[in-house]
Amino acid sequence: MRLAFRLSYDGNQFRGSQLQPAYRTVEGELITACQRVQLFDDPVRAGFALAGRTDRGVHARGQIGAFSTPFPERAVDALNGQLSADLWCTGFAQVPSSFHPRFDAISRTYRYFFSDWPLDIGAMDLAAQAMIGTHNFSRLARVREKSPMRTVASARVFLDQGIPVFEVTAHTYLWHMVRCMAAALLSIGTHEREPELIQRLLSGECRRNPPAAPAEGLVLWDVDCGVTFISIGADPRSRGWIEAARREATVRERIIGLLERGGVDRRGEEPVDDGRRNLL
Repeated sequence: MRLAFRLSYDGNQFRGSQLQPAYRTVEGELITACQRVQLFDDPVRAGFALAGRTDRGVHARGQIGAFSTPFPERAVDALNGQLSADLWCTGFAQVPSSFHPRFDAISRTYRYFFSDWPLDIGAMDLAAQAMIGTHNFSRLARVREKSPMRTVASARVFLDQGIPVFEVTAHTYLWHMVRCMAAALLSIGTHEREPELIQRLLSGECRRNPPAAPAEGLVLWDVDCGVTFISIGADPRSRGWIEAARREATVRERIIGLLERGGVDRRGEEPVDDGRRNLL
């Protein structure tokens, strides 16, 4: 039986998604987990594939993987328990034997979360509209030997709980395309550049590409393959890892706030001298 799985992962500790024998990758973790519970021996014969590649540090909320196995029930029941805590399945579906998550993908949606704010969201959103349609993205990607022509179905910039987010949907992308688009929009949001920058980049008027924005802000948000998934709960180890990451972020925010205020306590007063200062 051929199965498709919807996957989430934190990309910080992965050297990207594509299999690299000398490094920890998403594909490597998935293949090892499947082989450990004997879902298949050879990933090639099992037709193992992901819907898209993500670079080092890029995260995923809606990555899709697929493989064929004679043990579908075991795959659904055991796979999450075999994966590392920062990679887990959130859904599964039985699919046709010919299904390929990369070639059958109708669209892929990415979101880029900006760590810079305040930003001019209105100007960024207006500039993002110029990306919609079929354009030459030579100045907003690393093209290499591929065609620079890509079609963007939708693009917008909005606030998600106060965080500026760039969302883009297309069928296919070029290498670093979304991160270069995000970098160009950021320069507009900070008023470093005018909104017309996007039109100039797409027309080829600009001679230089903007540098790609950091990978850590990018999330493969969704892949539409026309598949309806049955939800799976994360393994307890993954749930524990998620909660620990949240606590770490909360503590980090608290520490930064205390460092900002220096020796002033929360009432705005200097801490009481308990005599220990005389020892310094």
